[in-house]
Amino acid sequence: MKKNAKLSDLVKFLDDFCGVSKIEDFPPAHNGLQFENSGRVTRIASAVDAGSAEISVAAHLGADMLIVHHGLYWEPSIPVVGFNYEKTKALIDSDMAVYSMHLPLDAHDEIGNNVLIARALGLEISGRCFDFNGVKVGVIADAPKGGRSELEGRLRALFPQTYKEIRFGSSNPKRIAICSGSCGGAVAELQSEGVDTLVCGELRQRHFTMAQDMKLNLYPCGHYATERFGVAALGELAADRFGLKFDFIEMQNPL
Repeated sequence: MKKNAKLSDLVKFLDDFCGVSKIEDFPPAHNGLQFENSGRVTRIASAVDAGSAEISVAAHLGADMLIVHHGLYWEPSIPVVGFNYEKTKALIDSDMAVYSMHLPLDAHDEIGNNVLIARALGLEISGRCFDFNGVKVGVIADAPKGGRSELEGRLRALFPQTYKEIRFGSSNPKRIAICSGSCGGAVAELQSEGVDTLVCGELRQRHFTMAQDMKLNLYPCGHYATERFGVAALGELAADRFGLKFDFIEMQNPL
């Protein structure tokens, strides 16, 4: 007999662990349970996005709960036609719940994207940065002893398909800011944070000129690539907590 857990128990555990009630997110994020199933969970999958492909793979694996970073409802889902209908039908047919956790997962002290990126780079965290509605989303880490070239080598190894570099700052930075996902607004805050080097997800064209003007090192390593850490860790944590099987669904997203 398959082990199973109550969906309500899983949701409460995830809500409490992520501190969902303590962090104000962008209004369309809808953190928490976004799509209900019949009430039991036997297998958990997690993915960065709740796309049709991720839902299909999760159903094929036998998962009846999908934990994601980017949820189903960033734009109005009415009318339920086209891909909205297809995704809804696939979830109902597979009796799959969808749980989404956005900004609280970026900022989390234990399994947040930024904390885990610093850990994967072998860097020691020395502070927090980038305030959003009273919450410090990013982290500050001590730079490696080998300076900028050592950092770049570690970034290339961690993000081989998505690594980019914009190098106008110090060749020997002392501290590094890390902010996953779309974080162009963080560039203007770097000087006030006392750093000239940022590891991030995605930037806009104007940030190249800002890097020149402000003498910054910017390392955009991909929105998807920098936001896969936290949701993989959260799915595994929930599965371990309730004795369930777990799969992380990897997508070849170059952005």
